[in-house]
Amino acid sequence: MSNNHKDQKSILKKLGIEKLNPMQQEAAAAIDSASNILLLSPTGTGKTLAFLLPIIDSLDQDSEKVQVLILTPSRELALQIESVLREMGTGFKANAVYGGRPFGKDKIDLAHAPAILIGTPGRIADHFRRETIDTDSIKTLVLDEFDKSLEVGFETEMREIVAALPKLKKKILTSATQAVKIPAFVGLKDPKKLNFIAEKESQLKVRIVESPTRDKLETLVELLSHIGNAPGIIFCNLKDTIEYVSDYLYEKGISHGCFFGGMEQIDRERALIMFRNGTNQVLIATDLAARGIDVPEMKFIIHYQLPFKEHEFTHRNGRTARMNAEGTAYLLLGKDEKLPDYINISEKEVLKSQPLPKPSEWETLYISGGRKDKISKGDIAGLFFKQGKLLKDQLGVIELKQDCSYVAVPVSLADNIVKTLNNSKLKNRKVRISILE
Repeated sequence: MSNNHKDQKSILKKLGIEKLNPMQQEAAAAIDSASNILLLSPTGTGKTLAFLLPIIDSLDQDSEKVQVLILTPSRELALQIESVLREMGTGFKANAVYGGRPFGKDKIDLAHAPAILIGTPGRIADHFRRETIDTDSIKTLVLDEFDKSLEVGFETEMREIVAALPKLKKKILTSATQAVKIPAFVGLKDPKKLNFIAEKESQLKVRIVESPTRDKLETLVELLSHIGNAPGIIFCNLKDTIEYVSDYLYEKGISHGCFFGGMEQIDRERALIMFRNGTNQVLIATDLAARGIDVPEMKFIIHYQLPFKEHEFTHRNGRTARMNAEGTAYLLLGKDEKLPDYINISEKEVLKSQPLPKPSEWETLYISGGRKDKISKGDIAGLFFKQGKLLKDQLGVIELKQDCSYVAVPVSLADNIVKTLNNSKLKNRKVRISILE
């Protein structure tokens, strides 16, 4: 399959994109023509599609081996890229492998080698050592958010991986960080550098919110009430702090999700699903959520705890005011808490007394069937419209996974829909439908 102009139009239509933005157009052209590319662009600007389109165009449809390796710092980013590739419908096989996933599942997926392999450095290095992947066939290497991979301790594995790829013809490095240092072991000679970061910051507002006490929980609730019903992330530095904040928000009846490294993978995935579909408008997270995850445009982020490093402050802020939209980053300071030297902000937000945010209007339902059962979004929509009697505006976001699916429906209708549709047939397979707790 050749990704000619007509094919690209078809791909963009499937993704619901009218046309590529200027960064994507310039990046795609550079990747087509250069061997070494460094792409710097803020979080949320579409870097994934920018490098996938020209990569797909270069694939050999007759090859039965891995041609492209994409390394990511997190499981979420690996899964996100895999999901985008599947939605593109190119006909080329793509698989994601990562730590925490049963190795047996990897073996099944890799028995028929994907054209594009996505993975975290630790798991990919493990496969290289076990010789479960033919490294001679890999011609293109993408190090997505490469500086984050180095930061989370993957340098040894990345050195090992790069050294094991003798036939590389193209290297693509991406980052959302301006001051990046390219490690010598990557061997990126005279790269074509595309820097779109400087064009970004103007739409972001940063405000200080002062708490009269060291315990900032009451002020946090006042701030959330001041903001009103809008999607946003509350950033904390530690898992224990997330649990502390979460308990307090539950006491106040403010629904939310949590997202941090110590969670089981399925719980992390479900937290993002419920955030994306509006079941939870607030996500409490560590810097794991500062980049590399697929979440919708947010109106705000709150630094409940300020990060230790300046670049993490930048990445957190990059979750809002993306793609020329407006957004606000709030710095929540407790009594006697000082700003670090890297933050030079003085403008304060005066909180207006407002009622607590309204509960979400959406509930997430779990369906025990997914892609491997040949179930499509259209199949699910058809079931909910015909048998569930839902109106068009009552069916929310549908997300397909390999072995299950999730769909958002109005809270007021959720119980009745489950009673009506549980044990219905989708693609001649009986599926269980339940409310996701």
